[in-house]
Amino acid sequence: MRTVLKNGRVVDPSQALDQIADILIEDGRIAAILSPNSEQADAEIIDISNRVVTPGLVDIHVHLREPGFEYKEDIESGSRAAAAGGFTRVCCMPNTNPAIDSASVVGHILSRSAQVGYSRVHPIGAATRAMEGDQLTEMAELQEAGVVAISDDAFPLQNSETVRRCMEYCAMLGLPLLTHNEDKQLTHKGSMNEGGVSTMLGLPGMPRVSEDIAVARNILLSELTGCHLHLLHISTAGTVDLLRKAKAKGLNVTGEACQHHWALTDKACLNYNTDAKMNPPLRTQEDCDAVIEGLKDGTIDCIVTDHAPHAEYEKEVEFDAAPFGILGLETSFSVAYTTLVLTGHINFSQMVMLMSTKPAALLNLPDGAGTLKVGSVADIAVFDLNESWTVDRKAVQSKSHNTPFHGMKLQGKTCFTMLNGRKVEVN
Repeated sequence: MRTVLKNGRVVDPSQALDQIADILIEDGRIAAILSPNSEQADAEIIDISNRVVTPGLVDIHVHLREPGFEYKEDIESGSRAAAAGGFTRVCCMPNTNPAIDSASVVGHILSRSAQVGYSRVHPIGAATRAMEGDQLTEMAELQEAGVVAISDDAFPLQNSETVRRCMEYCAMLGLPLLTHNEDKQLTHKGSMNEGGVSTMLGLPGMPRVSEDIAVARNILLSELTGCHLHLLHISTAGTVDLLRKAKAKGLNVTGEACQHHWALTDKACLNYNTDAKMNPPLRTQEDCDAVIEGLKDGTIDCIVTDHAPHAEYEKEVEFDAAPFGILGLETSFSVAYTTLVLTGHINFSQMVMLMSTKPAALLNLPDGAGTLKVGSVADIAVFDLNESWTVDRKAVQSKSHNTPFHGMKLQGKTCFTMLNGRKVEVN
């Protein structure tokens, strides 16, 4: 059980490492990082010359749809999509049916993930029973069953008292609370960003301030309770500014950004393109620029996908009737590399930190997630940064095809991942 990844460019921000080296894997763990001229007897040699090897990517915000909505996606297809995108770990949101609000549902997800074996899946527990926004879940039982965080995603909590009590419970348990930040009274019946494009299309808008108001409230409650607040899918310049100020005060608040919230604007919704409909919606260039600046200066802590598959027929309706959500797992690495690294906004090591090392640390994921340090589990990703490819919605591993990046030419492609030292190939 000895394998050597030979002659690759090893990039590991957790060790400030960026050099040509060999990685020795023994019994599913990183045994050594060696000079490229080293010789290892009785080992399988995998030559990765001219390729980059990193810690396996970590996405702390995906929707795998199982249980309840397997016609959109399931743990097997979602895990394959994750592996195709370079991810060895994903954290799945609780808006399933039934919701991830009981130990039995957590157990099902963990069992299915282990059975499938394409990537590790860490469940995130629901904040309230059935995600109805009323009665809090038994978070201690969920934590014991294996959830790594609590979230209201897809059903943002509107009652401030409920949010406060949820934060107090999370703070007591040391669980992060991941919030979808939206004042629903301001976005009622909205289907895209409120602005010039929505006016042109005659569609009801969702104003940016609806996110900012909810963020401000949640930051204040986090300060009151001491809860680790994590802001999901940041989309506005106002939220970036609020997060920056919260961090300057030393508050325990973190945040994430999705590829579409810096790479696309609400103009992608022109022609009533439902594959560009998500929540929070695509915003303006000003907001995209603010998100990029937040990633550059460390205000935003990590990159996620908010992978949200929908069946094709569900998206093939009028824009305001279509569900929110897009695919993300198979394009995230390449979009980030093309639009952030090749444009000079950040360097490649920073990108790996944002997509692996930092998200793993935010949710305290086990077994050395997000690192290639000796002794850590050998969850690894290998990429070809020289490969150009064009996104094809019909060529994805996901069951669904709802990507706004269809037809976009990108740079950088996943070669394969390794899970526990075992090579995973799905492309």
